[in-house]
Amino acid sequence: MKKLYRSDTNKVLAGVCGGIGEYLDIDPVIVRVVFVLFSFGGGSGLFLYLILLLVIPERPTSESTKVVKEEPVWEEKKAKKEV
Repeated sequence: MKKLYRSDTNKVLAGVCGGIGEYLDIDPVIVRVVFVLFSFGGGSGLFLYLILLLVIPERPTSESTKVVKEEPVWEEKKAKKEV
């Protein structure tokens, strides 16, 4: 069962939009754009963001999904040839 947490890898301010994007399996930029549109349309987006900031918990460190940056395979082959 998936749980909603604030993102620790895909955060701009507090990870609320990143966490919602990860939970819904959509790009967090889409969630951020929706919040901005709601903010311009009466300020409800900012108010909702602050409420979600207080309600959505941070991801526990044991469940963190940090992405390890890997070099492409062609970079490894290139490095071997140069040696």
